Amino acid sequence: MATHVIAIDQGTTSTRAIVFNDTAQPIASAQREHAQLFPRAGWVEHDPAEIWENAHWVVSEALSESGLSRDDIAGIGITNQRETAIVWDKTTGEPVHNAIVWQDTRTQKLIDQLAADGGHDRFVQTTGLPLATYFSASKIAWILEHVQGAREKADAGDLLFGTPDSWVIWNLTGGVSGGVHVTDVTNASRTLLMDLETLDWDDGLLEVWGIPRAMLPEIRSSVEEVGTIADPEELHGVPIAGILGDQQAATFGQTAFEAGESKNTYGTGNFLLVSTGEEIVRSDAGLITTVAYRIKDEPARYALEGSIAVTGSLVQWLRDNLGIIEKSDEIQSLAETVEDNGGAYFVPAFSGLFAPYWRPDARGALVGLTRYVTKGHIARAALESTAFQSRDVIEAVVADTGETLEELRVDGGMTKNDLLMQFQADILGVPVVRPENVETTALGAAYAAGLATGVWSNQEVLRDHWQEGARFEPTMDEEERERRYRLWKKAVTKSFDWVDDDATTLAEDSDIAEV
Repeated sequence: MATHVIAIDQGTTSTRAIVFNDTAQPIASAQREHAQLFPRAGWVEHDPAEIWENAHWVVSEALSESGLSRDDIAGIGITNQRETAIVWDKTTGEPVHNAIVWQDTRTQKLIDQLAADGGHDRFVQTTGLPLATYFSASKIAWILEHVQGAREKADAGDLLFGTPDSWVIWNLTGGVSGGVHVTDVTNASRTLLMDLETLDWDDGLLEVWGIPRAMLPEIRSSVEEVGTIADPEELHGVPIAGILGDQQAATFGQTAFEAGESKNTYGTGNFLLVSTGEEIVRSDAGLITTVAYRIKDEPARYALEGSIAVTGSLVQWLRDNLGIIEKSDEIQSLAETVEDNGGAYFVPAFSGLFAPYWRPDARGALVGLTRYVTKGHIARAALESTAFQSRDVIEAVVADTGETLEELRVDGGMTKNDLLMQFQADILGVPVVRPENVETTALGAAYAAGLATGVWSNQEVLRDHWQEGARFEPTMDEEERERRYRLWKKAVTKSFDWVDDDATTLAEDSDIAEV
């Protein structure tokens, strides 16, 4: 029996493949970054062809590094950046436009028009989501209206839409030669097009957005075989057996399966998920309701989510745009050159503010500046903004559930930063627990594929693999904690009401791509 699984983690900044053995240990991996494209302010794009090329390469490279053959691989799990929209021609396999990334805000005018009739919560009862540029529906609608010939091709049944999981799977399973067009319930729940109760596309919403149903992938469970690999050849016939959006995958990797269990992932953005079991809980405090996972024919499990747009990408911005560090991991040593933030607070509302504020009119603000402030203070303020934003969404969870967190389980690349983790514990007043393996997103995808193919028999077996790596206990006194959080909340208000007709350029003035 094959006892290994491969996880493909198609993320916002890179694509990775990791080979795991049956004790959930990574034995080989490969990774490639892809370009971040910013055609204009507020627009964020990726090249789908580059994403597929990188996915193909990392899978082949990881398998080669492992020394295994396809006979050793039980299945492949896919996890991906959610909400990012890719539309392609099913007859040629060519994208009709660059992928429009989840951070992109070009569709704000359309969102405002729809919100004018029913408010931003217009579709919350059906989808669990507020009207926001974050989700996929408005991105698909923009492509159909702004790419020459796209509407006609879509109406003729020649175009397909998918989040990156669908795009990668379609190519892995043959592309124009029989590629499987699927997604799973977790990714579908991020489109503003799926009914949370029926787990199917909602015809009324498709009509509102002007999206033909034929464009959309079949919605499958997170844990089940959906197709087999055709390319790369060295994995021909291996089943694709797991699909999870990246934050749901991280939750799965943290084995937070049951109601009340949670995790916070620190990546390009931050994402707190709190499981609610089989119950659909709708937030009154600015969180969104999402599907956590579904195993084969079992009932779907749901979660409340606090989505934060900019955390790790703020460190990248300091590196790439300001040049105050050369490598991202230098942020901690720079921040440690000072004892505190020097009175500076950084609100990184580069794409507006997501949960719990949902303020698309907000833009980044660095406040409290004096001549005393150095780049060390700015580095510390940038790290602290991640912890402050995480407290914002945790406060929302407490408001919705009435339950306080006894500890916070964390994962993701930024959790390697001990300074940030200690400040997170201090500003929350609860322990922060980092697992031995912080790359739980890929691990969750591997778990899904392994459960579907029999590498692991059940979820309780997976719990046995989780190990605590480090624990950060709060040391800040309550008065100081609340003083700093009060100043953060004040800083957040300074980012509001920035975007108006003078501060933004309308999307319809852009150059229109041609198919």
